[in-house]
Amino acid sequence: MNVSAVASADRAKQRNAMKILLPVDGSEYALAAVRHAIRLVGEGLQASLVLANVQAPAYLIEVLLVDPDAVGRATGATAANAIEGGRALLDQTTIAYQVEPATGEPVPVLLGLIERLGCDAVIMGMRGHGALRATLLGSVSQGLVHSASVPVTLVKLAALPVT
Repeated sequence: MNVSAVASADRAKQRNAMKILLPVDGSEYALAAVRHAIRLVGEGLQASLVLANVQAPAYLIEVLLVDPDAVGRATGATAANAIEGGRALLDQTTIAYQVEPATGEPVPVLLGLIERLGCDAVIMGMRGHGALRATLLGSVSQGLVHSASVPVTLVKLAALPVT
């Protein structure tokens, strides 16, 4: 096969590849979702991945009492830390991925990322809280399941080892 035929085949694969959003927060639950996505790609799914982390916005009092630049740096560092584990897993593969740190309320921001980036699906970890607790606390996974325009796969983590 000549070089242009290989390049053409690669472009066709990219056009047919899914783009999957992976919301991560640094938890083992989120890493289980990243591992699940890696396994799917390893089994033949053509996909690129988007590691996304959404940090809560700074409150006015924080901005007034603390240097706004320091608040921004702390938010960025927290997002980078939350994404680090997923990035480390993906760096061990050849899977294409991008990183999308964001600030705001998680569900609306993630819904916006799905639309803006043209994501075809979401894979995310879930903590397995009961329905009452999820309703009272406002579950991000529940919000995406109900509001996303694309399929959402929830990955449950087997019981964490007791330490």
